[in-house]
Amino acid sequence: MSARRAPRRAAVLGHPVAHSLSPVLHRAAYDALGLDGWTYEAIDTTEEQLPALVNGLDASWAGLSLTMPLKHAVIPLLDHVDPLANVVGAVNTLVVQPTGGRRPTFVGTNTDVHGLVAALREGLGERDARTAVVLGAGATAASTLAALAELGCTAPTVLVRSLGRTGTLQRAAHRMGVVPRFEILDASSSALVDRLGQADVVVATLPSRAADPVAEALAQAAAPVAGVLLDVVYDPRPTALSAAWDTAGGIVVGGERMLLHQAAEQVRLMTGKVAPLTAMDQALEAALGVAA
Repeated sequence: MSARRAPRRAAVLGHPVAHSLSPVLHRAAYDALGLDGWTYEAIDTTEEQLPALVNGLDASWAGLSLTMPLKHAVIPLLDHVDPLANVVGAVNTLVVQPTGGRRPTFVGTNTDVHGLVAALREGLGERDARTAVVLGAGATAASTLAALAELGCTAPTVLVRSLGRTGTLQRAAHRMGVVPRFEILDASSSALVDRLGQADVVVATLPSRAADPVAEALAQAAAPVAGVLLDVVYDPRPTALSAAWDTAGGIVVGGERMLLHQAAEQVRLMTGKVAPLTAMDQALEAALGVAA
């Protein structure tokens, strides 16, 4: 039976999730692919609510997108976890595979790595990513280490607000064969701007506004930078860090580029069709223009 005659459901889960632009991207893809009747919604879901929601999925569902704080919490609820997601230790995509029985099979994957690699390649062009700095130590930081390894950087520096909270990321790095150097993120340190300015790639995985002190340090130093910055936050747009990086002469890749590419991979996994990237990109830009 074709997808046109058998519409399916999908959703993004997280807490909070009302701000998510994933519905814009997935709905644009369904329209462009002619998937009549397919739906995609945002469902505010806490870790405590997640098991009941996942266990209630049936064959009418195509899959789920998972954002914080659910990327780790979903793993015990899955039947299978693909190798990349297992190594990274974070699942941002649940694919529902009908089995003909009462309960479908739930497969966990990670498309954040794909999104990060594609977004960074937009900024790097033909250049290499030999040196890199990662800001933050959460689930997106783990995906970032995997993406950097794919780009050829296996010894990045990771700057964190607390070394005591890096255990999960350190274990993920060990599984990947990546050897990061962990240091305290101190926006008042004169060495911070030098470290950032000398890197080929800087990826900020901190929550919204958390990198503002780093932006202020860059602005005060008024020192040039030459590398590529990807700030995974896309609200506000541009972020303070992105604006400061641009002023300092660096190349900025907005977090919406990662969002676009990871969503495109989710569309492929959930629908079995090549994602219509141009249509999704246009819908995203329109939504961001309205939000601005």
